[in-house]
Amino acid sequence: MSDTATSHRQDAGSPVPPPSHQPAAQRTRIRVAATAALLAALTAAVVITLHAGDNHSAPGRLLCGYAVAWTLFAAAVWTVRGVPVRAATVLVLAGSAAVALAGLTAQPRTSNDMYRYAWDGRVQAAGISPYAHPPAAPELARLRDDWLFPTQEVCEGWGLTHTAKGLCVRINRPTVPTIYPPVAEGWYFAVDTLSPPDSRHKPLQIGGAALAFGTTLALLRVLRRRGDPARAPARAALWAWCPAVALEAVNNAHIDTLGVLFVVLALGTATAGTRRGALLGAAIAVKLLPVLVLPGALSGQRGPLRVLRVAAAAVAAVALAYLPYVAASGAGVLGYLPGYLHEEGYEPGHVRRFALLRLLLPDVAAGTTAAVLLALTALYVWWRGDPARPWRGALLVTGTALLLFSPSYPWYSLLVVALVAMDGRWEWLTVTLAGTVLYLAGRLLPGFPLQAWAYGTAAIVIATGACLRCRRTPPSAGAAVSAEPRFSADRGTPALRRSADGRP
Repeated sequence: MSDTATSHRQDAGSPVPPPSHQPAAQRTRIRVAATAALLAALTAAVVITLHAGDNHSAPGRLLCGYAVAWTLFAAAVWTVRGVPVRAATVLVLAGSAAVALAGLTAQPRTSNDMYRYAWDGRVQAAGISPYAHPPAAPELARLRDDWLFPTQEVCEGWGLTHTAKGLCVRINRPTVPTIYPPVAEGWYFAVDTLSPPDSRHKPLQIGGAALAFGTTLALLRVLRRRGDPARAPARAALWAWCPAVALEAVNNAHIDTLGVLFVVLALGTATAGTRRGALLGAAIAVKLLPVLVLPGALSGQRGPLRVLRVAAAAVAAVALAYLPYVAASGAGVLGYLPGYLHEEGYEPGHVRRFALLRLLLPDVAAGTTAAVLLALTALYVWWRGDPARPWRGALLVTGTALLLFSPSYPWYSLLVVALVAMDGRWEWLTVTLAGTVLYLAGRLLPGFPLQAWAYGTAAIVIATGACLRCRRTPPSAGAAVSAEPRFSADRGTPALRRSADGRP
C-alpha cells in the first residue's frame, strides 16, 4: 500500500474537527472565559461594596457598589446564554458559591434583623419560648452578653440602640416580642444549637449561604426536569448570581431565603396536592409573604378536591408548626405582628404605602383599591393560569403585590428573584432594584417622591417587557404549544400538557 493511501486513511480517522467547527469551538471558549471573568469581577464588586460602609454612614457608596454589581450580573447572565449546558452548569454552581462566599466577608451592612434571629435562637436554647418575653425583659437578663448587649461605654456605632431604661442593645425593637413564625424560629434554634461558642453572626450568615446555594441546586433540578435543559443554567443564574442574594440572603442572612427554598420545591417538584400544600405551608410558617404564591400553586385547578387538598395541607402545616409554641405561649405567638402591620402603614387609616395608586387616588381609597386589584389578579391566575407552569402565576401575583404595596425592604423581593429564575421573565427583577434604591437612597433625597419614581419605573419596565413578549409570540403559538410534550414535574418523563382544568 502506498504512503499516500496510508496518509489518506490516517487523515480520515483523525479526531481533528473540520475547519468549519473550529470557529464555533473558539467562540465557546471565549464565552466561557468572558463569563468567568465577569463572575470574578462580580464577586470582587460584592466584597468591595460590603466594605464601603453601612446604609447609615455611606448610602451613596453602597448605591454605587450595587449599581456596578448589578451591571456585571446582567452581563454575566447574558454571556452564559451562549455557553454549552455542561460548562454553563459548572459556571452557575461555581459563581453561586463565589458570590455567596463574598457575602460572608463582612458583618451585616444594611439590616440588623439577624441579631434578633441570634437572640431568638439563644432564648430557645435556654428552654424559653421566644414569644414569651421581649429581649429587654428582666426575666432574660441572664442570657445577655457583650455582643448583643454592649456596655454603655461602647454603645456607639451602626445597629446599636438604647431602650427607655438606658439598656444598650444591638437588636431592633428590643422592647417588643418577636414577630417571626415558628418554622423561622426552628431555624434560629437549629443554627444556635450547631454553632460554636462566641461565633456571633457568622453561623447565621453561613446558614444563609447554604440556603442560597441549595436554592440554586433546586432551581437547576427543576428547570431540567420541566423539559428545557438547554436554558436551565442561564435561568438558574438569575438567582445564583443576583447581587440581592449575596447581600440580603447571605450578608444580612434574611430568613426569607428559607421560605424561598420551600416555594421552589413546592412549585417545581410537586403537583397540586398534599405535598405542594405542605411545602407552601412550611414557607408561610417561615414568613407570611409566600401566601401570595397560593393562587399560582392552584393555577387552572378548578376541581374543589384539588383546591381543598392544597389549602388543607398548607393550613395543617402552619398549624402543626405553631402547636408547640401555642402550648408554651398561648395567643402570644402572634408576637409583634399586629404592631408591625400598624407601624408599616397597612392598617386602615394609616396609609403610607401604595405609592403608585396614591398618584391617582386619594389616600383613603388607595388601600382598598390595592386589595381589590390584588384579589382580581389572584382570581385570574387561579382560573386561567397554566398548571404546567405554576411559578408564572405565582410571579404575577407576588410581583403585583410588591408593586401595589411598594415596600422599602429589598429582601421582601427575594421570592420574586427565585420566581424570575423559574420563569425567565427578567423584567420583574426591577421590583428588587426599586426596593433597594428606595431603601438606600431615601436618606440622600429627602422630600423627593422616590417611592413613586422607583416603583413607577419598575412598573413601566415590566409592562414594556410584557408587550414585547406578546409581539414576539405568534397568534397560533398557544394552540401549537398545547400539543407539545412536556416533562412531568414529578417524574421527569414526557407527558402531555394538562388542559386548563387540570385534567389530562
